[in-house]
Amino acid sequence: MTNPIIQERTERTQWFLQDRFGMFIHWGLYAIPARGEWVRNAERISVEDYQPYFDEFDPVRYDPKAWARAAKQAGMKYAVLTAKHHDGFCLFDSALTEYKSTNTKAGRDLVREFIEAFRAEGLKVGLYYSLIDWHHEDYPAYGDRHHPMRGNESYARNPETFDRYLQYMHGQVKELLTNYGKLDIMWFDFSYDQMKGETWKATELMTMIRSLQPHVIVDNRLDASGEEGGSIYTNNPLSYSGDFASPEQIIPPQGVTDHEGNPIPWEACITLNNNWGYAAQDFQYKSPTTVIRKLVECVSKNGNLLLNVGPNALGEIPQESLDILSEIGDWVQKNGNSIYGCGQADWPKPEWGRYTQKGNLLYAHLFEESVGPINLNGLAGKVKKARLLSDGSEVFLSRPWNAAQYPDDAFISFGRPEHSSYPLPDKRATVVELTLL
Repeated sequence: MTNPIIQERTERTQWFLQDRFGMFIHWGLYAIPARGEWVRNAERISVEDYQPYFDEFDPVRYDPKAWARAAKQAGMKYAVLTAKHHDGFCLFDSALTEYKSTNTKAGRDLVREFIEAFRAEGLKVGLYYSLIDWHHEDYPAYGDRHHPMRGNESYARNPETFDRYLQYMHGQVKELLTNYGKLDIMWFDFSYDQMKGETWKATELMTMIRSLQPHVIVDNRLDASGEEGGSIYTNNPLSYSGDFASPEQIIPPQGVTDHEGNPIPWEACITLNNNWGYAAQDFQYKSPTTVIRKLVECVSKNGNLLLNVGPNALGEIPQESLDILSEIGDWVQKNGNSIYGCGQADWPKPEWGRYTQKGNLLYAHLFEESVGPINLNGLAGKVKKARLLSDGSEVFLSRPWNAAQYPDDAFISFGRPEHSSYPLPDKRATVVELTLL
């Protein structure tokens, strides 16, 4: 008998496993110091010393419609915005705090504008909410592993007041699920040490979430830290284990499965450079080719890719990020059928790249030039036809004279004679659609 938690998870994540590619957006006050979203932690900045960023926050160029267009053109199907990060600043009009965007010079509910703009482009929407809060006076500070004031004894907190923070945190989650219409994703971040599970009153929180928006999918970080995945990795997950695993800055070598080898929904969250939040001096951007191939890798392992951008203090996605997204979009426009609705193939990873599969359509993602014909290991007699996905043109499926010793393998070539070598039509990733018999 199927575990009801797993059965409900399977139903909720059907769209998620179809869409495969999303945009993560880390944005907040930390865009002004522009040294990454963990600047308060790294530099041990007090609430008082961080206050000037609140006082001057005024993203006059914030245009979520432009963000949404960029995401859609990149081939992304959903987006997740940081409604509140660890610094406690809220991009939404919460009734539970004064520390919010509507009280800055911006005077705007930035979350509402984001949701409306992305929905208008037909994209699904999610909100990130930090379980951590370095601004709230009842969140553990002195002695905590991550709090900016972790080494300052004057910030010792009475553990008995932590429940007030939990009421605040639960109340804000309720606001997000009540005041902004249908959400598709609730993305929590993050648990660590003893700060996980029932420390957050996770059962109670998840019960509330399911009562308000039973369809919304939730990540696994109420239950687990970033270092380990929690009970979603087992075949007996807790009620707050979440609907998908969330490996960060890494693509799991074998994908994500439970203890019996059954696939678990998962999503790798990856930065475009080396920071989540805007970092003015971080120009270590991944190339479009790298991102395209990592998207393919995720899908080939039954996973999704959530690719991050960090808008600047004025509300603009950096031009470097937009340029990368544009080229990714060019590739996805031509090859999206090998991504959307696809998953791990029935065939092992080939030497020249990766496979994804959807029914009887096997997609060969070619990353490397071949010497002679391209080998499809073990596929002799199993392929009806081969077509270049980007334009539908015929790819030659035949057995050249020099392949006689490999009777179990099929071979394809981009030209004739088939035993010759031909350049790949797309250096980023050439996709051949193989129709299987």
